[in-house]
Formats: sequence, structure tokens, C-alpha cells
Amino acid sequence: MENTVTNFDHTSEYTTLNLGPTHPATHGIFQNILTMDGEIIVEAEQTCGYIHRAFEKIAEHRPFYQITPLTDRLNYCSSPINNMGWHMTVEKLLGVQTPKRVDYMRIIIMELARIADHLICNSVIAVDCGALTGFTYVFQWREKIYDIYEEICGARLTTNVGRIGGLERDFSPACIAKIREFIQEYPKVLREFTSLVERNRIFMDRTVGVGPISVERALHYGFTGPNLRAAGLDYDVRVMNPYSSYQDFDFTIPVGVNGDTYDRFRVRQEEMWESLKLIKNALENLPEGKFFAEVPEFYLPPKEEVYKNMEALIWHFKIVMGETDVPVGEVYHSVEGGNGELGFYLVSDGGRAAYRLHFRRPCFIYYQAFPEMIKGSTLSDAIVTMSSMNVIAGELDA
Repeated sequence: MENTVTNFDHTSEYTTLNLGPTHPATHGIFQNILTMDGEIIVEAEQTCGYIHRAFEKIAEHRPFYQITPLTDRLNYCSSPINNMGWHMTVEKLLGVQTPKRVDYMRIIIMELARIADHLICNSVIAVDCGALTGFTYVFQWREKIYDIYEEICGARLTTNVGRIGGLERDFSPACIAKIREFIQEYPKVLREFTSLVERNRIFMDRTVGVGPISVERALHYGFTGPNLRAAGLDYDVRVMNPYSSYQDFDFTIPVGVNGDTYDRFRVRQEEMWESLKLIKNALENLPEGKFFAEVPEFYLPPKEEVYKNMEALIWHFKIVMGETDVPVGEVYHSVEGGNGELGFYLVSDGGRAAYRLHFRRPCFIYYQAFPEMIKGSTLSDAIVTMSSMNVIAGELDA
């Protein structure tokens, strides 16, 4: 579609191009309306809202235990982090103190999810630069992480993992063996992927200086997570507002300089090394004790107890059906998600469901900067920039 635009620096013939909402163009169901001067993007306007999930309103009509199928589907590349964040939010409202073993188990699960999220993002950046080999190689290791999820909770992608007050079950010997195998074998894979891509001249030409954002502009937009750290600010929720005993561990916060696609790639690469370190330390120092807090009115009893114990059956029914009222209160809790600060603002009026629940989705916040980041770049640069921002469609509609 050709049109004459006169409100730019000069009068010229421009082309309006719809980038999306088809999946191969935009990695999800969202649209960008680009005004093009040849191959150069003059203006861009993004449109989200093609999923219409209404997560927040659905959550306000569900008991607290039936929210995890929704949080699973926010950033589905690292769904266990979403679930853990929600459970911690409810625990803050209830005043539940989880055992150290629960905290360390959660760290292991969340850091595995972070690795799964980052390896998908970085390998897809390479794909959008024309390099498919790295993607097909590291994708096998996401499946190995999913094997661990399956051993923990029986599910792989949308895991519904965890419980208010702890986890559904303890780590089995087979689960621990799979985790040990992963942290022993993945470093070699990560090094090979890094050597394949990071200093590759074509990859660098396609990513260095592409889609930059300054730390000041990133803060104005509300950036958090790897995209903010790539711009040069070492903000990480795990350090600034520790949760789940992260304060027990030493780890480095990787930061970039230019806030471009290359820096975002490198920050995520380095964060995977830090996640491996955290998993190893948490596993080696895993405390003894229970894998759940003693809160029978909110923690689901074991299924085998439900079958033979009347009290367990009653508690199971009351919890699942939302018959256990929660305190009146207003809390906010955030975790360091795969893409940044994932927060839950919960208002309770004492009923069986949230009076108001708002999800702070990092993708929705930093996607607002996309038009500014691609203005003046080429169409191919816009695709790579979007990949490096790791915009997950599930976090755009809530």
C-alpha cells in the first residue's frame, strides 16, 4: 500500500507494511504497522491484544489454588518461575514461612527455567540472523530440562509446578540424578554454542549496534531483567529484594554497555553460567527437612492420604473448592522472571478469590519501546531486535 506522508522531515513516497500478526514474522500473535522508506523504518506502531486471554479477570473468579494454570501461560518459556512467584505472593498474604528445603528446591527449579528461557531466546536470535545449527543443537537441552520438570511434577511445558507452602512432592533420586547430569553436561554445550555464534563475523555484523537503547530510556520505559542489564544497569530482583533464600548464594549480575542486540545476547549467555552455579550450589547444600510448610488449611494433602484419611479428604475439598477464606490484605511480590521483574499485586477482601489481581508482565512493559528501538533501522534489523528483546506473546494480554 503506497501513501504520501508529509508530517516527516521530507515529503516522499512511503510504504505501510504489516509486520505480523502472523507467527513467522513476529514470534507471536501481535502486529507492528511499519511506515517504510524503501528498506528503512520511518515510523512504527505496535498492536497487541490478539490473544484476549483476560487472565486477571479470570483469576479474580477462581480460588487461589486454581491460578497456576493461568500463570503457566504468561511466559510459557519459563513457566515454573511464574508459578513460584504466584505461590510466594499468596504466602506473603498468609504470612507463611517456607522451610529452607523448599526455598532451595524452588531456586533449582527457577534457575533451570531461566536457562530454558535464555537458550531459546539466544538460539532464536541466531536463527533470525540465518544460523539454524545452534538452535537445533541447544534445543535438545531444553528437552532435558523438560525431562527434569516431568520428573518433578509430571508435566513439561505448562507445569503447574509447586504448591502454596511448598512443592507437591520431594525431589526423587531420579530427579536429582537428572539435575546432576544436566549441570555436568550443559557447560560443554554452552561453550560450543558461544564459540559458534558470539565471535562469528556475520552474527556480529547483524547484532552489534542494532536496536540499541540507553539506560536512561530503558528506565523511563520501565525496563527490568536482561534487557535493562544489557543497557548497563545491574538491577536484579534476586539481589535487590531477595526471596526464596537467594541471599544465601553468591552470584554475578552480568551487564552490558550499549544496550544493543549483541549485548542482550551476551548478558543472557552469561546469566546461564550464573544459573548453573546457583543450581549446583543449591543442590550440594540442599537442607534436610520437609518440602512443605505446616499450613494444612492451604497446602494440599498428599493424594494417598486423601484416599484413606477423612481429615485429609475434607482439607482437600475445602482447598480445591475455595472454601478456605484468606486474610484481608494488599500485597505485592515480585520475582526475577526470565524477562525481568514479574510481579503480582494482590488485593484480598477476605473471600475465597482475589478481589483484584494484577500481573506485572515485563514483556508488556518493554514492548512499548520497540518502535523507538527500530526507528531508522532496516526491516531485517527489526526482526532481530524483537528476538533479542524476547517478547513473549503470553505476557502481552492479561
